[in-house]
Amino acid sequence: MIEIKGISRTFQTREGEFEALDDVSFEVRDNEFFSILGPSGCGKTTLLKIVAGLVKPSAGSVLVDGHEVAGPGEDRAMVFQHFVLLPWADVLTNAGFGLEMRGVPRRESRESARPYLDQVGLTRFASHYPHELSGGMQQRVGLARALAVNPDILLMDEPFGALDAQTRQLMQEDLTTLWDKEKKTVIFVTHSMDEAAYLSDRVLVMDTHPGRVKEMIDIPLERPRKPSVRQSPVFTDLTTRMWHLLRGMVGESDEVAPE
Repeated sequence: MIEIKGISRTFQTREGEFEALDDVSFEVRDNEFFSILGPSGCGKTTLLKIVAGLVKPSAGSVLVDGHEVAGPGEDRAMVFQHFVLLPWADVLTNAGFGLEMRGVPRRESRESARPYLDQVGLTRFASHYPHELSGGMQQRVGLARALAVNPDILLMDEPFGALDAQTRQLMQEDLTTLWDKEKKTVIFVTHSMDEAAYLSDRVLVMDTHPGRVKEMIDIPLERPRKPSVRQSPVFTDLTTRMWHLLRGMVGESDEVAPE
C-alpha cells in the first residue's frame, strides 16, 4: 500500500513563494490502477515525483508498505510523457537500460528486457533506432523499459499526452491489457477525463492553486475493460461528473507553475 500523508510542496520562484501542493492525503491499494486527474498547474506531476522520490516534500511523508520514501527505489519505476530514449542505442538496448543502470551487464539486461518488448508488441523492431519509430512505438519502448526492472509500483506521468488521439486510445487499450497480465500498482497522472475513466479503478480529482484533494471517484466498470465500455451510460456519467468537478478550474490554472 502507498500512503500519502499531509504532503505539501512550496517552490521559490522569481515572483516569490509558490505553493504547489497543500496537505494532500490519500492511499493507493496494492495492485490498484489509480489515476490523478486535474488541470495543468494543479501539482499532479510534482506529487508523482514525490512518490518516486525525485522531489522532497516541504511537509508530510510518503510510505510504501509502511516504509517512508526518502529517495528513488527499486520498488518504483517511472514512465514520463517525453520518451527519453537513447538516440544512439537500438530498441532492445533502450528497453534494457533501466536494468543496466541498476548494475546489470548490458548483454544480460538486453535479454531480460526481450520478453517485455514482446509484451508491448515491438519484438520485430528490437534492432531499430528511436528515430525509426513512431511516437506511439517510442512510448511502448519506455513502457517496456519500466516493466523490465520489475517494479512493484509503476508511476506514469501523462505518458500518452504527446500522442495523436487515435494512437492514444490504442495505447490505453494496450495498457489495460498489460495491467490485466502484470497487476502492478499504478499511479497514472492525466488531464483527460476519458482516459482516467477508461483505465482506472479509482480517480483522484485535484483542485488547483494550491493542489489539494477535491474528490475521490470509484470507477464501477468491470474488468477486463473493453473499448465498447466508452459508449456505456455509466462511462458517460463518470466523465460528466469529472467535467463538472473540473470546469470551475478552467482558466484558473493558466499561470506558470512548477510541475
